[in-house]
Amino acid sequence: MIATPHQTSPQLQRRADRVLLHNISWEQFENLLQDLGNHRAARLAYCDGILEIMTPLPEHEYFKETIGDAIKDMAETLEQDYESYGSTTWRRQVKQAGLEPDNCFYFQNEARIRGKLDFNLDYDPPPDLALEIDITSKSLDRFPIYKRLGVPELWCYDEGQLYIFLLQEDGYIEQDRSQIFPMVDVKQLPQLIADHREQGRLALRRTIRAWVKAQVDQG
Repeated sequence: MIATPHQTSPQLQRRADRVLLHNISWEQFENLLQDLGNHRAARLAYCDGILEIMTPLPEHEYFKETIGDAIKDMAETLEQDYESYGSTTWRRQVKQAGLEPDNCFYFQNEARIRGKLDFNLDYDPPPDLALEIDITSKSLDRFPIYKRLGVPELWCYDEGQLYIFLLQEDGYIEQDRSQIFPMVDVKQLPQLIADHREQGRLALRRTIRAWVKAQVDQG
Protein backbone atom coordinates (compact mmCIF):
# COMPACT_ATOMS: atom_id res chain seq x y z
CA MET A 1 0.00 0.00 0.00
CA ILE A 2 1.18 3.51 -0.76
CA ALA A 3 1.84 5.50 2.42
CA THR A 4 0.13 8.87 2.80
CA PRO A 5 2.51 11.82 3.18
CA HIS A 6 1.81 14.23 6.04
CA GLN A 7 0.86 17.45 4.30
CA THR A 8 -1.96 19.94 4.44
CA SER A 9 -3.08 19.97 0.81
CA PRO A 10 -3.68 17.21 -1.77
CA GLN A 11 -0.54 16.31 -3.68
CA LEU A 12 -0.84 15.04 -7.24
CA GLN A 13 1.14 12.14 -8.61
CA ARG A 14 0.52 11.63 -12.36
CA ARG A 15 0.89 8.55 -14.51
CA ALA A 16 -0.25 8.42 -18.15
CA ASP A 17 -3.97 7.77 -17.65
CA ARG A 18 -4.32 8.23 -13.89
CA VAL A 19 -4.04 10.79 -11.14
CA LEU A 20 -3.22 10.04 -7.50
CA LEU A 21 -4.32 12.45 -4.77
CA HIS A 22 -3.34 12.37 -1.10
CA ASN A 23 -5.06 13.66 2.03
CA ILE A 24 -8.56 13.24 0.65
CA SER A 25 -11.26 12.86 3.30
CA TRP A 26 -14.06 10.34 3.06
CA GLU A 27 -16.51 13.21 2.66
CA GLN A 28 -14.50 14.55 -0.29
CA PHE A 29 -14.49 11.08 -1.85
CA GLU A 30 -18.28 10.80 -1.47
CA ASN A 31 -18.80 14.30 -2.87
CA LEU A 32 -16.61 13.53 -5.88
CA LEU A 33 -18.60 10.38 -6.61
CA GLN A 34 -21.79 12.42 -6.51
CA ASP A 35 -20.38 15.23 -8.67
CA LEU A 36 -19.02 12.85 -11.32
CA GLY A 37 -22.23 10.82 -11.48
CA ASN A 38 -22.70 7.36 -12.94
CA HIS A 39 -22.17 8.12 -16.64
CA ARG A 40 -18.42 8.62 -16.77
CA ALA A 41 -15.33 6.89 -18.09
CA ALA A 42 -13.11 7.55 -15.06
CA ARG A 43 -12.90 4.95 -12.29
CA LEU A 44 -12.07 5.68 -8.68
CA ALA A 45 -10.32 3.83 -5.87
CA TYR A 46 -9.90 5.10 -2.30
CA CYS A 47 -7.99 3.87 0.73
CA ASP A 48 -7.03 5.74 3.90
CA GLY A 49 -7.06 9.21 2.37
CA ILE A 50 -5.47 8.27 -0.96
CA LEU A 51 -7.62 8.60 -4.07
CA GLU A 52 -6.81 7.33 -7.55
CA ILE A 53 -8.75 8.54 -10.58
CA MET A 54 -8.11 6.37 -13.65
CA THR A 55 -9.30 6.71 -17.23
CA PRO A 56 -9.07 3.29 -18.95
CA LEU A 57 -7.49 2.88 -22.37
CA PRO A 58 -8.95 0.83 -25.29
CA GLU A 59 -6.78 -2.25 -24.65
CA HIS A 60 -7.86 -2.24 -21.01
CA GLU A 61 -11.53 -2.06 -22.01
CA TYR A 62 -11.17 -4.84 -24.59
CA PHE A 63 -9.87 -7.34 -22.05
CA LYS A 64 -12.34 -6.16 -19.41
CA GLU A 65 -15.24 -6.89 -21.76
CA THR A 66 -13.79 -10.09 -23.23
CA ILE A 67 -12.90 -11.72 -19.91
CA GLY A 68 -16.18 -10.51 -18.44
CA ASP A 69 -18.03 -12.18 -21.33
CA ALA A 70 -15.99 -15.35 -20.76
CA ILE A 71 -17.08 -15.44 -17.12
CA LYS A 72 -20.72 -15.18 -18.23
CA ASP A 73 -20.18 -17.86 -20.87
CA MET A 74 -18.66 -20.22 -18.31
CA ALA A 75 -21.51 -19.64 -15.86
CA GLU A 76 -24.19 -20.14 -18.49
CA THR A 77 -22.51 -23.24 -19.94
CA LEU A 78 -22.30 -24.72 -16.43
CA GLU A 79 -25.84 -23.53 -15.64
CA GLN A 80 -24.72 -21.45 -12.67
CA ASP A 81 -26.93 -18.54 -11.68
CA TYR A 82 -25.03 -15.26 -11.53
CA GLU A 83 -25.45 -11.53 -11.59
CA SER A 84 -22.99 -8.98 -12.94
CA TYR A 85 -22.71 -5.46 -11.55
CA GLY A 86 -19.91 -4.15 -13.76
CA SER A 87 -17.94 -1.23 -12.32
CA THR A 88 -20.33 -0.49 -9.45
CA THR A 89 -18.83 1.67 -6.69
CA TRP A 90 -18.30 -0.52 -3.62
CA ARG A 91 -17.34 1.25 -0.41
CA ARG A 92 -17.38 1.02 3.37
CA GLN A 93 -16.81 4.16 5.38
CA VAL A 94 -15.98 2.22 8.54
CA LYS A 95 -13.13 0.57 6.59
CA GLN A 96 -12.12 3.83 4.83
CA ALA A 97 -11.98 1.95 1.54
CA GLY A 98 -13.83 1.92 -1.75
CA LEU A 99 -13.30 1.18 -5.43
CA GLU A 100 -14.87 0.44 -8.78
CA PRO A 101 -13.72 -2.91 -10.18
CA ASP A 102 -13.40 -3.55 -13.87
CA ASN A 103 -16.21 -6.05 -13.40
CA CYS A 104 -17.77 -7.97 -10.54
CA PHE A 105 -20.15 -10.88 -10.11
CA TYR A 106 -22.33 -12.64 -7.60
CA PHE A 107 -22.44 -16.43 -7.69
CA GLN A 108 -22.66 -18.02 -4.23
CA ASN A 109 -24.65 -15.03 -2.94
CA GLU A 110 -26.67 -14.45 -6.11
CA ALA A 111 -29.95 -15.56 -4.49
CA ARG A 112 -29.44 -13.14 -1.59
CA ILE A 113 -29.08 -10.09 -3.84
CA ARG A 114 -31.37 -11.13 -6.68
CA GLY A 115 -33.28 -8.12 -7.97
CA LYS A 116 -31.40 -5.60 -5.82
CA LEU A 117 -30.42 -2.28 -7.36
CA ASP A 118 -28.99 -0.62 -4.25
CA PHE A 119 -26.35 -2.00 -1.91
CA ASN A 120 -24.90 -1.29 1.51
CA LEU A 121 -21.90 -3.46 2.35
CA ASP A 122 -22.59 -2.97 6.05
CA TYR A 123 -25.55 -5.32 5.48
CA ASP A 124 -25.27 -6.85 2.03
CA PRO A 125 -22.63 -9.38 0.94
CA PRO A 126 -19.86 -8.10 -1.33
CA PRO A 127 -19.47 -9.53 -4.84
CA ASP A 128 -18.19 -13.10 -4.89
CA LEU A 129 -15.76 -12.33 -7.72
CA ALA A 130 -14.06 -9.15 -8.91
CA LEU A 131 -12.05 -8.66 -12.10
CA GLU A 132 -9.10 -6.27 -12.41
CA ILE A 133 -7.24 -5.56 -15.65
CA ASP A 134 -3.56 -4.48 -15.73
CA ILE A 135 -3.41 -4.26 -11.95
CA THR A 136 0.36 -3.65 -11.81
CA SER A 137 -0.05 -0.42 -13.80
CA LYS A 138 -2.41 1.03 -11.21
CA SER A 139 -0.88 3.40 -8.70
CA LEU A 140 -3.05 2.45 -5.73
CA ASP A 141 -2.77 -1.13 -4.47
CA ARG A 142 -6.20 -2.76 -4.84
CA PHE A 143 -5.60 -5.83 -2.69
CA PRO A 144 -5.96 -4.11 0.72
CA ILE A 145 -9.14 -2.42 -0.51
CA TYR A 146 -10.69 -5.67 -1.68
CA LYS A 147 -9.73 -7.31 1.61
CA ARG A 148 -11.48 -4.57 3.59
CA LEU A 149 -14.56 -4.97 1.42
CA GLY A 150 -14.45 -8.75 1.92
CA VAL A 151 -14.47 -9.87 -1.74
CA PRO A 152 -13.59 -13.60 -1.57
CA GLU A 153 -12.15 -14.10 -5.08
CA LEU A 154 -10.16 -11.78 -7.31
CA TRP A 155 -9.04 -12.33 -10.91
CA CYS A 156 -6.23 -10.13 -12.19
CA TYR A 157 -5.32 -10.00 -15.87
CA ASP A 158 -1.86 -8.59 -16.44
CA GLU A 159 0.48 -8.74 -19.44
CA GLY A 160 -1.22 -11.74 -21.05
CA GLN A 161 -1.63 -13.76 -17.86
CA LEU A 162 -4.64 -14.37 -15.63
CA TYR A 163 -3.96 -14.68 -11.90
CA ILE A 164 -6.47 -16.05 -9.39
CA PHE A 165 -6.43 -14.90 -5.78
CA LEU A 166 -8.56 -16.17 -2.91
CA LEU A 167 -9.07 -14.22 0.29
CA GLN A 168 -7.47 -15.79 3.35
CA GLU A 169 -7.06 -14.49 6.88
CA ASP A 170 -3.73 -12.83 6.03
CA GLY A 171 -4.81 -11.45 2.65
CA TYR A 172 -5.08 -12.71 -0.91
CA ILE A 173 -3.22 -15.90 -1.81
CA GLU A 174 -2.63 -16.89 -5.43
CA GLN A 175 -4.26 -20.18 -6.43
CA ASP A 176 -4.23 -22.41 -9.50
CA ARG A 177 -8.01 -22.88 -9.55
CA SER A 178 -11.05 -20.72 -9.06
CA GLN A 179 -13.46 -21.48 -6.21
CA ILE A 180 -16.34 -20.57 -8.50
CA PHE A 181 -15.22 -22.64 -11.50
CA PRO A 182 -13.05 -25.40 -9.97
CA MET A 183 -13.65 -27.72 -12.93
CA VAL A 184 -12.30 -25.22 -15.48
CA ASP A 185 -8.66 -24.18 -15.91
CA VAL A 186 -9.49 -20.49 -16.22
CA LYS A 187 -5.82 -19.56 -16.46
CA GLN A 188 -5.97 -20.77 -20.07
CA LEU A 189 -8.39 -17.97 -20.97
CA PRO A 190 -5.79 -15.38 -22.08
CA GLN A 191 -4.21 -17.80 -24.56
CA LEU A 192 -7.63 -18.88 -25.79
CA ILE A 193 -8.56 -15.24 -26.36
CA ALA A 194 -5.26 -14.52 -28.13
CA ASP A 195 -5.66 -17.55 -30.42
CA HIS A 196 -9.21 -16.68 -31.49
CA ARG A 197 -9.41 -12.89 -31.14
CA GLU A 198 -9.27 -12.22 -34.89
CA GLN A 199 -12.27 -14.47 -35.52
CA GLY A 200 -14.64 -11.94 -33.94
CA ARG A 201 -16.46 -11.78 -30.63
CA LEU A 202 -19.30 -14.19 -31.45
CA ALA A 203 -16.90 -16.87 -32.69
CA LEU A 204 -14.72 -16.36 -29.62
CA ARG A 205 -17.67 -16.79 -27.27
CA ARG A 206 -18.74 -19.98 -29.04
CA THR A 207 -15.17 -21.25 -28.72
CA ILE A 208 -15.11 -20.52 -24.99
CA ARG A 209 -18.40 -22.33 -24.42
CA ALA A 210 -17.14 -25.38 -26.34
CA TRP A 211 -13.87 -25.25 -24.38
CA VAL A 212 -15.75 -25.27 -21.07
CA LYS A 213 -17.87 -28.24 -22.14
CA ALA A 214 -14.77 -30.15 -23.23
CA GLN A 215 -13.08 -29.62 -19.86
CA VAL A 216 -16.18 -30.76 -17.98
CA ASP A 217 -16.48 -33.86 -20.20
CA GLN A 218 -12.84 -34.72 -19.50
CA GLY A 219 -13.57 -34.58 -15.78
